[in-house]
Amino acid sequence: MTHHQPLSYLQPQPRGPWDDYLEQIDRVTPHLGSLARWVETLKRPKRILIVDVPIERDDGSIAHFEGYRVQHNTSRGPGKGGVRFHQDVTLSEVMALSAWMTVKNAAVNVPYGGAKGGIRVDPKQLSQAELQRMTRRYTSEINIIIGPTKDIPAPDVNTNEQVMAWMMDTYSMNEGSTATGVVTGKPISLGGSLGRQEATGRGVFVLGCEAAVRTGLDPARLRVAIQGLGNVGGVAARLFAQSGAIVVAIQDHEATICNPAGIDVPALLAHARRHGSVAGFTGAESLANRAEFWEVDCDLLIPAALEQQITEVNAGKIRASIVLEGANGPTTPAADDILAARGILVVPDVIANAGGVTVSYFEWVQDFSSFFWSEDEINQRLTRILTDAFGAVWQLAAERKVSLRTAAFIVGCTRVLQAREMRGLYP
Repeated sequence: MTHHQPLSYLQPQPRGPWDDYLEQIDRVTPHLGSLARWVETLKRPKRILIVDVPIERDDGSIAHFEGYRVQHNTSRGPGKGGVRFHQDVTLSEVMALSAWMTVKNAAVNVPYGGAKGGIRVDPKQLSQAELQRMTRRYTSEINIIIGPTKDIPAPDVNTNEQVMAWMMDTYSMNEGSTATGVVTGKPISLGGSLGRQEATGRGVFVLGCEAAVRTGLDPARLRVAIQGLGNVGGVAARLFAQSGAIVVAIQDHEATICNPAGIDVPALLAHARRHGSVAGFTGAESLANRAEFWEVDCDLLIPAALEQQITEVNAGKIRASIVLEGANGPTTPAADDILAARGILVVPDVIANAGGVTVSYFEWVQDFSSFFWSEDEINQRLTRILTDAFGAVWQLAAERKVSLRTAAFIVGCTRVLQAREMRGLYP
């Protein structure tokens, strides 16, 4: 890692996630009726903050990192969305992730707008002390636009409850009082919610079972392949395995493993915790070619890593009945068309992985009232909200003869633009 990164927003960019999002909006526009006159609202983020994040390294040198916070839309409520620390973070990516949060929050009817943040850094190259200094400096730089009623960050790729605790503390020190509601995904001891850490993976599991039942598959006999074994993929793998499903393949950042007879998920999770990867796990065959993951024979394929994973290059090779998007933006519009033509059902990210933000909403509500719910209550409410939202999207897709993604976007974009229209333009 260099101490002097080039400024990414000044470099010419290839087609990025933002371009995929814009194409998705173009595809939904014909279905928005009179609200289409407001559609440009969805194509322009409300506010973009690019910040320099300088820190002193443990060796006394100074390193600079590029940080972002994008608020895409706040017509329905405060901005809401995660913060990721990753060496490939770009402005296009953060813009797209913030926009998908807008659609997602509206699609499941949580009273938030969309926002997202990130720092372009490989966190594995930083010590814990450097990570804390970077997190605190970033928080103080974006402090002017976040807050419990303005914009509420949460964990995302390579961030966790410890990072949220540092963010909450930094914001609180600047405010002069403890503000637990400024972030979600916090430790339980600081106003975090039971069930939050597992919520995204649990939501993926709940909707995977729903989609299976609606397409005539038995949830207890599914064969599942998962890309990503982090907070989303790992939890989903465990819950599917507990329900009787067979996990046949897993891919993480280092390796791809496959066992048609089923992978021992608890043993794999323990191995990954010990070694930081699925590489070297003895209970499955290792595939030398990463691309072979997409050709594994399964019922349910769950991309739960980064965006733009399923493209026109591999969409034709997928051998699943259902693609369940645990990640944000894992399927490009061109790949969507190929999957649709092949009769493969795609359960889109804006519904499939909305469990995290739904329980973030519960956490925020609990922080405001200082009254906390049991884990059973959390999981029941989560399941109800997601299955109701999925049912509405499923019904609309059938009525309009459109994909689940288009139906989810119709629901979400309609709610956002109705709010925009009712509020009008100020001044």
